[in-house]
Amino acid sequence: MTAIELPRARNRRASASLAVGLAAVAVVPAAIAASRFFAELTLVRACASAVLAAALGILAIALARRGRETAQRTLGRSGGEGTARVGRWLGLIAIWIAAMTGLALAFYGLLTLFAD
Repeated sequence: MTAIELPRARNRRASASLAVGLAAVAVVPAAIAASRFFAELTLVRACASAVLAAALGILAIALARRGRETAQRTLGRSGGEGTARVGRWLGLIAIWIAAMTGLALAFYGLLTLFAD
């Protein structure tokens, strides 16, 4: 008697968490690099991309959580546990980058406020 093989389910949320996490980590460095090439985009304006990085980081964490739930619900058939874990870490790193960029902007604001 042969065992019936079920088709491998896909864990799209885990894959999406990885993609969104990569985009979240790349947003602030890409904006800072773009400020070097476009004169109208200053470094201070480029740092405003930290808001987008934080939002994408939160989305990556939420998608990773849903991806882990999908993997548990399908008893591991869908896979994606490792992908969801990496997506979660990328989301956390993106939130950290956004927080550090916000602190840098706040410190710059204090320096310009008390410069006179």
